[in-house]
Amino acid sequence: MATERVRVAILDDYQNVAFKFADWSRIKDRLIIDSYPDTTDDEDVLAKRLEPYTIICAMRERTKFRKTLLDRLPNLRLIATTGPRNAGIDVAYAKTKGVVVSGTGGKGNPTLEHIWALILATARYIVVEDARVKAGAVPWQSTIPMGLAGKTLGLVGVGHLGAATAKIAKAFGLEVIGWSPNLTPERAESAGVTYIATKEELFRRSDIVSIHLVLSERTHRIITGADLALMKPTAFFINTSRGPLVDEPALVEVLRAKKIAGAGLDVFDQEPLPLDHPLRKLDNVTLSPHIAYVSDSNYEAFWGQTVENIEAFLNGSPTRVIG
Repeated sequence: MATERVRVAILDDYQNVAFKFADWSRIKDRLIIDSYPDTTDDEDVLAKRLEPYTIICAMRERTKFRKTLLDRLPNLRLIATTGPRNAGIDVAYAKTKGVVVSGTGGKGNPTLEHIWALILATARYIVVEDARVKAGAVPWQSTIPMGLAGKTLGLVGVGHLGAATAKIAKAFGLEVIGWSPNLTPERAESAGVTYIATKEELFRRSDIVSIHLVLSERTHRIITGADLALMKPTAFFINTSRGPLVDEPALVEVLRAKKIAGAGLDVFDQEPLPLDHPLRKLDNVTLSPHIAYVSDSNYEAFWGQTVENIEAFLNGSPTRVIG
């Protein structure tokens, strides 16, 4: 007698890449797979949609699996998330419900690449000038980019990504300073970064501020309107970490009032960014749709290992278990 197939939901695959970047053939005959590329934060919609599924594939933190949602998914036994951790999943509570959470590794360093793509695009007004050239605008040149040599890059967070960002900054002749709640002078020195004792001093001194913190209850909105108000009028603000690290309404007001030169943002409080969001209408912000982690090689790792994690679960030996 044929074994009953297991129902799988793939969530938030905006680009429909789950099958392009992984070989599902060895397990496909054991599964019934549905894909939901649209994102919703309506828990009633999610509960109704996902109730039948035994396995859910989560793309990063796009859909939140809080206690209240997990309580409404009685058939769920595996959440296969991309990435080695997922702050959008209550992993400890999932475990009490008998739900395994498996993650993946990655490949390459697309986030570091995107950090510098966004810094350079913002400080050199690439998007502004690209649009003007294509529109046939006159005059031929309209902006004066910031020269990086001799300027100061302030890193809020000097972990793995912050330290790697600092290393590249030196090639441009930038002075690099750093602060975080846990940074010590010794750790800063080992990363080649000048230690700054207070967040306020870092914001005052920096020509570019770049955020490199993990989002948690302690770091939620750690960047306040008061911090942004300390920035130089010629300075730029860059965030490729998480939107809720920053008081977004305060950032919008600072940009709207032209109190800083501009911002480069890859992350937002709500994603996808609502179509009527004020950030979409500002001319001094460079936006990207949370793609810092996206690359062909990273997708190969994400989805290839997701398939491995599902196969291991089906075989009774879950792998890459989180928590």
